[in-house]
Amino acid sequence: MIGGAQGSGVDLAASAFARSCVSAGLWVYGSREYYSNIKGLHSYFEIRTSGRQIRSKVEGVDLLSTFDAETLVRHSDAVNPSGGIIYDPGLSETPIDKVETLYKDEVKQVQGRLKQQGLSADISGILEEAKRRDVKLFAVPYGALIQDVARRLGTSELSRLNRIVNVLAASVSLALLKLDRYYIGESVRQAFSASRKQKLIDMNIAGVERAYEFAGERFKDELSVRLSPMQNMSRMFVVGSQAVAMGKIVGGCRLQTYYPITPASDESEFLEAHENFALQDGVAKDGKGSVVVVQTEDEIAAMTMAIGGALAGTRAATSTSGPGFSLMTEGMGWAGMNEVPVVITLYSRGGPSTGMPTRTEQGDLKFALNASHGEFPRIVLCSGDMEECFYDAFRAMNYAERYQLPVIHLVDKGLANSNMTILPPDPNLTDIERGKLIMTAKDGGTPSDGEYRRFAFTQDGISPRAVLGLKGYRFWNTGDEHDELGHINENAENRVKMMTKRMTKLETADREIPLADKVNFYAAKGRPDVTLVSWGSSKGAILEGMELLAKKEINPELLQRRMASPFPTQAVKERLSQAKLVVDIEQNYTAQMAAVISEKTQINIRNRIVKFNGRPISQNEIYDSVRQIVAKPEANERVILTHGA
Repeated sequence: MIGGAQGSGVDLAASAFARSCVSAGLWVYGSREYYSNIKGLHSYFEIRTSGRQIRSKVEGVDLLSTFDAETLVRHSDAVNPSGGIIYDPGLSETPIDKVETLYKDEVKQVQGRLKQQGLSADISGILEEAKRRDVKLFAVPYGALIQDVARRLGTSELSRLNRIVNVLAASVSLALLKLDRYYIGESVRQAFSASRKQKLIDMNIAGVERAYEFAGERFKDELSVRLSPMQNMSRMFVVGSQAVAMGKIVGGCRLQTYYPITPASDESEFLEAHENFALQDGVAKDGKGSVVVVQTEDEIAAMTMAIGGALAGTRAATSTSGPGFSLMTEGMGWAGMNEVPVVITLYSRGGPSTGMPTRTEQGDLKFALNASHGEFPRIVLCSGDMEECFYDAFRAMNYAERYQLPVIHLVDKGLANSNMTILPPDPNLTDIERGKLIMTAKDGGTPSDGEYRRFAFTQDGISPRAVLGLKGYRFWNTGDEHDELGHINENAENRVKMMTKRMTKLETADREIPLADKVNFYAAKGRPDVTLVSWGSSKGAILEGMELLAKKEINPELLQRRMASPFPTQAVKERLSQAKLVVDIEQNYTAQMAAVISEKTQINIRNRIVKFNGRPISQNEIYDSVRQIVAKPEANERVILTHGA
């Protein structure tokens, strides 16, 4: 774990550490936590690395690297015995109550804890407390190291060189873990290659060299863990929002609209940075493709602009979080009435209102299922990991056009801001399907009487769809109920037929979409003791928690819902009706998916594990809470998880 004030380079240090591990052929999982202000408050990043694939965070830290006093106060007690803490010795005499960014109740709590142990209420007391738990302490005078680097480079610009403190922290960490400096050197070169500033690269490489020298000279006490390079297979190191963006590009999205909002903006900014790209099949004459990314004046405009692009025949999408989605709902209702294929990526964060903008939550499921007034069909996808983020973004573009309706791709913030190594997704696993689209007069769709019925009644509920402006295919769009041509029509019989036509699309989608794209099932080895039910980013923690449970002779299985609408009712009902004990796991207060399951299947899941403090679930929390329920189901119908700094 590495921590410091937001804006001090914590992300860069974590990225340098993580990319060094990736370069060494290791698997990596990273989890980022930060406050919603732009600069100054506490930020920290946890990086797990292993010789096997990993998908979640764990409790306990082997090495804590700190820039400031607050990180020591907040996280020193998370360091495992025989683990280590890297700190600046200049902070030792800092009183706890002088760390201005700590809340008053936090200060009192830490002071009381130290007083009980007879320790001083300052950083030296925190360090002594850690030492008593057999945690190794590594004092790193960052200022002195920066001056050494300045002398080597022959410069007196210390203010500029202060920026390398993050690289120093990452380098000392890797030196203590015995990973060759070559790997962080490569990481630094890659990180700054785009800037084309050789001086910047030289400055940071000099920092790497001095940090490794210092660690070798000063630290003879070894950590209990070390990193060894492995054979480097073909892998990608991605952030969740980047996986979504790549899925959209490969899925044919050519218009993305957005208004800046945390954490959704990361996706659109990634698309902006990759607006031009090579086409694998060279569809264009020069083999190039592009996506138009537009930052609009608000979310209402983002939604309606995406609708306009879709009406013109472009694969269009928008991206937002809860407050922005609230503004989009009227436009989404218009898209539902007019059967417009548009994709909305909804990043779920802590609410209500502004809530906790930079913290994770799964509180938007029911909102996504019921957003906007009235009834109209929509498909709701819920991704559980990076790979699903990519493929679901791809499929969302297909579903929107194939079934001519809004598709909501639900991704919780914990997944959007995590990063990990994955095997490269295969874009050939799914073909682009545009459904009953009429792009030219040759595509057909005009009845014998010469009138084009955009909303023609069909058995599957899906009508031939012409793009705006196509000669001979005139039609009308209105927010009102309408007839087959699009003219306003409030006739009772027409209303029944039109509503039935639109809603039939969900039956068609439910019938045509493979079950494997709606639900994942991870079977137990032998007869299961407990059936875990979940959705979204909890997937990784649950799968790894299941491995721990199996070692204690508890046999778990997992039913992961990937599609909330249309809901795979029969499959879920069959599986849960046979279960010995069912436990629902969600990151919200009310266990929203459990309520949806009850509504669809009439099965009430009594045992529930919920977490709603804005921090992601760890594999250890899954292990402990499931064991607790299996031991006494009646006494533990609702278990609330609270871990997280």
